[in-house]
Amino acid sequence: MSVDVAQKQAIEHNRGPMLVLAGPGSGKTLVITRRTQWLIQKAGVAPGNILVVTFTRAAAGEMRSRFDRLMDGRHLPVSFGTFHAIFFTILKYAYKYKVENILSEDEKYAILRDIIHQIDVEMDDEKDFVMDIAGEISRVKGDMISLEHFYPVNCAKDVFEEIYKAYAAKLGRMRRLDYDDMLVQTWQLFKKYPDILAAWQKKYTYILIDEFQDINRVQYEIIRMLAMPENNLFVVGDDDQSIYKFRGAKPEILLGFTRDYPEAKMTVLNTNYRSTGAVVKRAEALIKNNEHRYAKDMTAAREMGEEVLVKAFQKPADQYLKMIREIVDIHEQKEVPWEEIAVIFRTNVQMSGFVEQLMVYNVPFVMKDSVPNIYQHWIAKDIFAYMNIAFGGNSRSDYLRIINRPNRFISRSYLDEDPVNLANVKDYLENREWMVERIEQMEYDFYMLSSMGPYPAIQYIRNSIGYDNYLKEYGASRGIKSEDLLEVLDELMDKSHAYKTWEEWFEAIDQYSETLKIRSRQRFEETEGIRLLTMHGAKGLEYDLVYIPDANQGIAPHKKALTESDKEEERRMFYVAMTRAKNNLRIYFTRERYGKAAEMSPFIGEFLDF
Repeated sequence: MSVDVAQKQAIEHNRGPMLVLAGPGSGKTLVITRRTQWLIQKAGVAPGNILVVTFTRAAAGEMRSRFDRLMDGRHLPVSFGTFHAIFFTILKYAYKYKVENILSEDEKYAILRDIIHQIDVEMDDEKDFVMDIAGEISRVKGDMISLEHFYPVNCAKDVFEEIYKAYAAKLGRMRRLDYDDMLVQTWQLFKKYPDILAAWQKKYTYILIDEFQDINRVQYEIIRMLAMPENNLFVVGDDDQSIYKFRGAKPEILLGFTRDYPEAKMTVLNTNYRSTGAVVKRAEALIKNNEHRYAKDMTAAREMGEEVLVKAFQKPADQYLKMIREIVDIHEQKEVPWEEIAVIFRTNVQMSGFVEQLMVYNVPFVMKDSVPNIYQHWIAKDIFAYMNIAFGGNSRSDYLRIINRPNRFISRSYLDEDPVNLANVKDYLENREWMVERIEQMEYDFYMLSSMGPYPAIQYIRNSIGYDNYLKEYGASRGIKSEDLLEVLDELMDKSHAYKTWEEWFEAIDQYSETLKIRSRQRFEETEGIRLLTMHGAKGLEYDLVYIPDANQGIAPHKKALTESDKEEERRMFYVAMTRAKNNLRIYFTRERYGKAAEMSPFIGEFLDF
């Protein structure tokens, strides 16, 4: 396969550091594998002295396969691997670690759950809290921040420090290390034992790194040490595709590479071989609005093709129905395989409405990212607890969920029976008239709810019982935006419109929940169906036809993106989603969402000529 001028320049770079800026579809994998081949065949580098690092096992495996094909099937001892795999190999030699010493993600969450239960931390959703805390622990290690200088966002500083220290002590006693420890311990090893570092420097005299924009601080510091003294460091990345800040990625490391290595050569792979001219033109018009970036002026090697389609709909349901009809028609009439059609959402939370419609119309699909089940949200569980009691249930767990939501100042200790008997509770409280009155009001509310369908019942719980006010007070007390909590209720009400009875809705919920479980276990690459992804999950993939639905202000960019830095990352995410399309790109937005006015994403105005 022939290469263009920029690719040739990168492949045949000889010694010293080099930064290769590789735009979408510009052949970065080709460059890395061909450069590895060139180093062996033209520069005379021993295969065992070459290290190729990427971020996922799948990418490392694909690189290895492509390189082996270039070498006519010969399996040369070039090291291809992820940061974690390479660094764990180093630790194995130093500390005699075995695979059994590695802590799995499930084990990590189990340990953190146990610690949190012992500390008795107040939380609403344990699963989310544990994952958030795990992410913050990872950030402390990956960013090389001292614990005393880290300020968590998910709990009080002293609580986080207690969890962090208990977690570290537990791993120490077990002689286990998590994935972040592999990085930290490798850095500590190299700092403490210069002779060990020198041995690995002699081993890896040429280092190639893929997806360099996703590197974090500790990874970069280790690589810098490993590359010395010759600094044959060849890094390939695209600052415009840096979208993993939440995982600790530091795009500023790529932007500052030539400052760290003033002698570094730089080249730009700015020809997109994947997408049509129309897609490249619109995507380039969007990303140029970011200030902190290297300009690349991407051009397409292909024809212009069909113009990017942007369309408005009144409601999300109208948008989803149109997409399903188009997808089925394109699959049947134009014979586009299901697997070549992708729907890319800003977040996995958005997917649920579309997934439910796909089930109704029996369109095959597979999800790359797990979709949160809104019916498992604690707010939904509160609503269902109210209805369970209204329909005659009297389980203690249901009463404990809602007895003080809103606050009725009724102590949980009064509900000491299971099943609960409110007559006994009232007898016990007979001398406290005001409390008896509150219980009687609650009984009246249950009576009213018992004859209501889903939509009016939720409305009654929100307004007459005062659940909305409870959520507002709850949000204010915990620094959570109340509109985020109320949106869960808005979505539940929106879904409830389709059902006349609770029995009918509960049946649909059970079916939906079971289907979600089945779909979440399916292998994304091997399952037939259209592809549902988030913008984060779509990176590195490509499809014949791409849809980006819900392109609305507050979703893209996300409402939590408050700073200019946040908005630039949101723009990069949208850019990544756009550049997944090979032939057709369709971007849809709605005029309203959950009965409230919605605005078009400002990103559309940045790339479309009105």
